[in-house]
Amino acid sequence: MSITSERKQALIKEYGTREGDTGSPDVQIAILTERISNLTEHFKSHKKDNHSRRGLLKMVSQRRRLLDYVRAKDEERYRQLIKRLGIRR
Repeated sequence: MSITSERKQALIKEYGTREGDTGSPDVQIAILTERISNLTEHFKSHKKDNHSRRGLLKMVSQRRRLLDYVRAKDEERYRQLIKRLGIRR
């Protein structure tokens, strides 16, 4: 259900603004999106896993808050980010 460290490093490299950038909202949103998509696939075969579903809802709301923050700071960056990640909004 969680992502591998190699995949996480690839996301940091792809969405980071500089070397070693792990805390920017873009990187955090990309990592959360990856974890959300993995959990969504998990729920296709484990429909009754309600404990993990709660974690999924928390991740989705965290990503929503980060996206709202980016949108308030820079509208164009927000639009590019949701296009790159393929998030419906």
